[in-house]
Amino acid sequence: MRDEHLDVHTRGSTPPGLVLDRTSRTPLHRQLAEQLKRAIEHGQPAPGSLLIGEIRMAEETGLSRVTVRQAIQSLADQGLLVRRRGIGTLVAHGRAPHTMDAAAVHEDLREAGRAPEAEVLRCGAEPASPEVAAALAITEGTEVTVLERLQYADGLRIGHLRNHLPRDLLLPDALGPYDGRLGAVGLHGLMRAAGVVAYSAQHAIGARIATAEECELLDMTEGFALLTLTRTTFDQGGRAVEYGTHCFPPARRGFEFHLFAHTEAH
Repeated sequence: MRDEHLDVHTRGSTPPGLVLDRTSRTPLHRQLAEQLKRAIEHGQPAPGSLLIGEIRMAEETGLSRVTVRQAIQSLADQGLLVRRRGIGTLVAHGRAPHTMDAAAVHEDLREAGRAPEAEVLRCGAEPASPEVAAALAITEGTEVTVLERLQYADGLRIGHLRNHLPRDLLLPDALGPYDGRLGAVGLHGLMRAAGVVAYSAQHAIGARIATAEECELLDMTEGFALLTLTRTTFDQGGRAVEYGTHCFPPARRGFEFHLFAHTEAH
């Protein structure tokens, strides 16, 4: 006899209580997305759970696959669902916070109890642009180490990261981009191993519309906004040792600030 419980676990399930109003002016894909969102926010299904496939959801709701796909994509754009190739669509574990201190993204995620991973897109050397040269206080055109990657947290693609470092401090080979070291300890972990220790950092946060390339890299719908983080890291002697230009879908990455009132001594 077939095990119904096992079948639901391996194929996923539909959140209970979905009710669609075909007479409403609200498009059906938006109705479905809103109801799925409310169900996810109430833990049904729970974070990490597998959602049923588009075909089965279309059959159970009486909607077309196109309508179901639109609803699921909108939730993926909001960071509530994550698509895993070969697995299916999973409920995300929530937005990853970023605290404004000298810790890098990898350390930030670990401290938050998340599982960080990185997919290296590029690692090598290039001449410093005017922007990079100004940030690192070097001459324009000086060769610098560049590292570009996609950042994941618990399997969810949360950001596109680009870092530039003075080449005399860290050569591209020292980053071990394809041997697992970068994924294990993060960029700042490799910097510490090379004797380069982050002491302070200057951050600038902004927002802009994602480019077509970024939408493809981050699995987003065109026209959505991104949070941007520009960061210069300094060692204890005040030398700029790393310049990062990163972007994140806002539903997948947040920024936390701890502010203190300035009081004068009496």
